[in-house]
Amino acid sequence: MITDDNTQSAQEAELARLIVKTLNLEVPAAEIDPQAPLYGEGLGLDSIDMLEIALVVSQQFGVKLRADDKNNMQIFGSLRSLNAYIQQNRGR
Repeated sequence: MITDDNTQSAQEAELARLIVKTLNLEVPAAEIDPQAPLYGEGLGLDSIDMLEIALVVSQQFGVKLRADDKNNMQIFGSLRSLNAYIQQNRGR
């Protein structure tokens, strides 16, 4: 699905809701910019938050995210990149 750069796709919106619920964030899921960084600036998440997201993604989507994956900075770069990784690796 092609969207405007800052508009969440349905899959990104679902993932944003999951992240907000998991981390008890005070930002509405719909307001998360799909291209803004998740880590540090942007959403302001830290490494513990990333571990929690990895766990819930594994449980919800069956996608394994490893702490030692050299691509983690790219995978967790934004809501959009995390969603793309999940869609590419679901059911593997």
